[in-house]
Amino acid sequence: MTAGRAIELAAAVVLLAAGLYFYRRPRSDADKADTYGSQGAVIMFVVAAIMAIHALGGLDYHPSAAQADLIRERSQ
Repeated sequence: MTAGRAIELAAAVVLLAAGLYFYRRPRSDADKADTYGSQGAVIMFVVAAIMAIHALGGLDYHPSAAQADLIRERSQ
C-alpha cells in the first residue's frame, strides 16, 4: 500500500468516526423526538465507504486477458 492510499484509508476511518459521532450524539431536550441521525451523517458514511474501497484498490482498472491482448496488438 502506498503512502497516498494509506492516507486516504485513514481519512475514510476519520470520516466514519465523525459520521458515527454525528449520528449518535446526544440531543437537547427539544430534540428528544428525533433520537437518531442526520442526513449529513449518512452522507459521511457513504463517502467513507467509497474512499475505503478506493484506498484498498477496489476501483482499480484490471483489464481482462482479451483486453490486455488487444492492447498489446494495437501497441505494436
